[in-house]
Amino acid sequence: MIKGTDRNIPLSELHPFKDHPYKVEDNMEMDALCESISKSGLLSPIIVRPRDEGGYEIISGHRRFRAYQRLGMTEIPSTVCEMTDEEAIVAMVDANLHRDHILPSEKAFAYKMKLDAIKRQGERTDLTSAQLGQRLTSVEKIAAESDESKTQIQRYISLTRLIPELLQMVDEGKIALTPAVELSKLHHLTQKLIYEICDMDDLTPSYSQAVRMRKLADEGALGEDAIREIMSEEKANQRERIVIYMNDIRQYYPRNMLPKDIVADIKNLLHKRRLEQMRRKENRDAR
Repeated sequence: MIKGTDRNIPLSELHPFKDHPYKVEDNMEMDALCESISKSGLLSPIIVRPRDEGGYEIISGHRRFRAYQRLGMTEIPSTVCEMTDEEAIVAMVDANLHRDHILPSEKAFAYKMKLDAIKRQGERTDLTSAQLGQRLTSVEKIAAESDESKTQIQRYISLTRLIPELLQMVDEGKIALTPAVELSKLHHLTQKLIYEICDMDDLTPSYSQAVRMRKLADEGALGEDAIREIMSEEKANQRERIVIYMNDIRQYYPRNMLPKDIVADIKNLLHKRRLEQMRRKENRDAR
């Protein structure tokens, strides 16, 4: 539990955390947060630390801070803590990783920031974990404190090497995590070319296609023609398909809900709709 001094701080004295990886958007969730604060007040204070140049840096509570701005309030309850840069990064990442709605890009940069901070702290990484009974690397320490495996955390960190356009496609559910990891191993100019082909021809790479492109790149044989040939191959699951982009339906689902689970839910809703149509038809025929 973070300990500090509680006080109300003017919003004008608060500043966002440098390179804060989590997005703060004026969306339906923000509307709900504003309504909750209006009715019940702030359930927990934001966490801040003093800045050398004056004012305070927000460690945890960027969305609550934005809600207070929207509500026209001038002060917000805060807990002021003294922290080193590395301690602040770890606290900031940990405070947000347990939120329900986190984009892949947010996790990627959050895990990367925490990993770099742990390494800078110079903590021994060969300490034995009483819980795991084994020696831990920095990544394993992060995994031990989260709900994800070491491999999954490494996959997310790989996403930080993607160009912004491809990373956006991952956030939108157009590119899955595993092919995105393979694409992250490519040079940025090659990634840019892949994105342009995806955008122009409305294509997305499968895992096998991404692996083939990476192998060709390792051999120095991945040019525009090769990328276009691989990307234009018809996938079995793309025949007679209907494309629904994540942005069009994201407001109806939690942001951390996996695309496959969203598809399953849509199929279930369509099935229920079909059953209802059949019942109505039976009722009409029975008259």
